[in-house]
Amino acid sequence: MPEIDLPDGFQINVLTDKVPNARSMTLGDEMIFVSTRSEGKIYAITNYQDNPKVFVLASGLYMPNGVAFHENNLYVAEIHRVLKFENIEESLNNLIQSNDFNANSLSYSVISSYPKDRHHGWRYIIVGPDEKLYIPIGAPCNVCDEPGYGVITRMNLDGSGKETIATGIRNTVGMTFHPHTNDLWFTDNGRDMLGDDIPPGELNKVSFKGEHFGFPFCHGSDIVDPEYGSLGSCSDITAPVQELDAHVAPLGLKFYTGTMFPKDYHNQIFIPEHGSWNRSEKSGYRITLVKLDQDQAISYETFASGWLKDEQSLGRPADLLILPDGSMLLSDDQNGVIYKITYNQNN
Repeated sequence: MPEIDLPDGFQINVLTDKVPNARSMTLGDEMIFVSTRSEGKIYAITNYQDNPKVFVLASGLYMPNGVAFHENNLYVAEIHRVLKFENIEESLNNLIQSNDFNANSLSYSVISSYPKDRHHGWRYIIVGPDEKLYIPIGAPCNVCDEPGYGVITRMNLDGSGKETIATGIRNTVGMTFHPHTNDLWFTDNGRDMLGDDIPPGELNKVSFKGEHFGFPFCHGSDIVDPEYGSLGSCSDITAPVQELDAHVAPLGLKFYTGTMFPKDYHNQIFIPEHGSWNRSEKSGYRITLVKLDQDQAISYETFASGWLKDEQSLGRPADLLILPDGSMLLSDDQNGVIYKITYNQNN
């Protein structure tokens, strides 16, 4: 485990190191479910509070990056489709107790199809307070204008009623809902090949259906794209709530909804920054914190760092999960590790 720098009073430990390529996480009633991107597997972690045990509940999937749990069912977003595992925890417990458990023993149904493009094709998925599934479709390119891509979609839990709710989004791999207003917030990864320091990554908020966030003609608040700038005006888009550092690859953001951390952190946004691949000096490889006053960002700062040392990647933060006790989990797909961050003012 790399040496991680945290504010005073915070500690970080390894919850489990048995989840190769750990990406997105979702919390069930009894278990934690973890997706992968390159491994093609979905993991379940039982007894996560005191003695974690890891099971592979599905394998051979097509970049199953997204997982969401709702009313006993697990939804998994592969590149090209969304799967539904019904009564997942009961079914998995029965298999474990039978001593005849093996990956792919659990049945699922396909509830929706999506484009098959691998470029920005790995999908995030969440269930909203309206009990609908929210799934993005990333742009199949660095920068291009392709109808039906660069959007966030929404559909019913059975896959019906699919619609587009937001556009002009290059590639979001992190979405969450505000715990009080129920507004949808998301991160967006800016385009490449404009230099080390532009364009910024983005933290955005959806305020109305059909809102446009600028891609491909405008990046950040006011950076006109040199190839596609004629397609629109930066004055007509919704600007980011917060511009993030360039190329940090912000992923699975979360509002802190627990009570373990000090009050200054309550209902503020934590963002795992997966890290750059295209800068002369690397950026990201950390967790950042965006503090808000209502819907306005008032600060953007590093919360946890140490996964980058002397230009060497020691880990890549991917997703966050807030547990009922107020601790925060962090997945690291480079190391196949899930960390647990806690706070104790006496330490």
